[in-house]
Amino acid sequence: MAVEPEVEHPRKAYGWAARDTSGVLSPFLFSRRKTGEKDVTFKVLYCGICHSDLHKLKNEWSDSIYPLVPGREIVGEVTEVGSKVKKFKVGEKVAVGCLVGSCHSCQNCVNNLENYCQKLIHTYGAKYVDGSITYGGFSDFMVVDEHFVVSIPNGLPLDAAAPLLCAGITVYGPLRYFGLDKPGLHLGVVGLGGLGHLAVKFAKALGLKVTVISTSPNKKEEAIQHLGADSFVVSRDQDQMKAAICTLDGIIDTVFAVHPLMPLIDLLKSHGKLVAVGAPEKPLELLLPTLILGRKSVAGSYFGGLKETQEMIDFAAEHNIRPEIEVIPMDYVNTAMQRLVKADVKYRFVIDIGNTLKP
Repeated sequence: MAVEPEVEHPRKAYGWAARDTSGVLSPFLFSRRKTGEKDVTFKVLYCGICHSDLHKLKNEWSDSIYPLVPGREIVGEVTEVGSKVKKFKVGEKVAVGCLVGSCHSCQNCVNNLENYCQKLIHTYGAKYVDGSITYGGFSDFMVVDEHFVVSIPNGLPLDAAAPLLCAGITVYGPLRYFGLDKPGLHLGVVGLGGLGHLAVKFAKALGLKVTVISTSPNKKEEAIQHLGADSFVVSRDQDQMKAAICTLDGIIDTVFAVHPLMPLIDLLKSHGKLVAVGAPEKPLELLLPTLILGRKSVAGSYFGGLKETQEMIDFAAEHNIRPEIEVIPMDYVNTAMQRLVKADVKYRFVIDIGNTLKP
């Protein structure tokens, strides 16, 4: 077992980390800070696996810091709170998503958009304010400033709650911000994976008509019969795409792979919006005349601030929105990553940290 070099942090933690760009995870001992006056310490019970974890493990975004303990869809139970913590008590169920710090003073932070703060601190693989490296939820416990902790409502299963902390807020946020949350609007969802299946569920709960757009014809029955989509378009079928031209008020594009945008933009009505939440590694082609002639927009969206994340969690609990998950033990994580590369999961892996992470 690898051990982090000694630092002046009082508590040892245990998790799984990658040491290099191979991305292979193995047991790892490291240090976490003591509970500060505004900190919440909680035992990790479940942690989802995000597609971004794949990119970070292999340094595909050229910003990874090793050893890397992933995990940013983290759910657990409070074990200790600092003297100035007001929102949480020992024993409560809580969660942490994609960030654990920000400046608190910029315009974005003041407007509850900490996710766009220029000094935001990611949940793992980043430098914290004290100079230490942040480690994520593939570990036995977390210590997080209470501002970046959200509450899990009663009735929301803890394992199913985990993917909401990244995948859920990533699709919920743009629906709200771009006005694609009005009953009766027609939304296209591109890609039916971890993000896409939640986009369908949130959109239907908001009263939208939903068309799933996918390269895989075999996902049609799943999209309509199981997830509740109203229609399905195979993006490689020219006749189906032609029939859908100018029918959508908006599109949530969840695809991480390089793919053509122009055929999707053609599906938008005038004034329609395509919002990308996936992050392809290479540039995509965009021809401006198509946008100009229909006053159409192409935008992006990056998870959400803490206020909106709590709103999303509460909305999911109220409307019985549950991600489709496969719960796995900690020692299955490398196999799960290999399967995720092949999109061999329906639709999100969640690690049972509390029962299967053993020192």
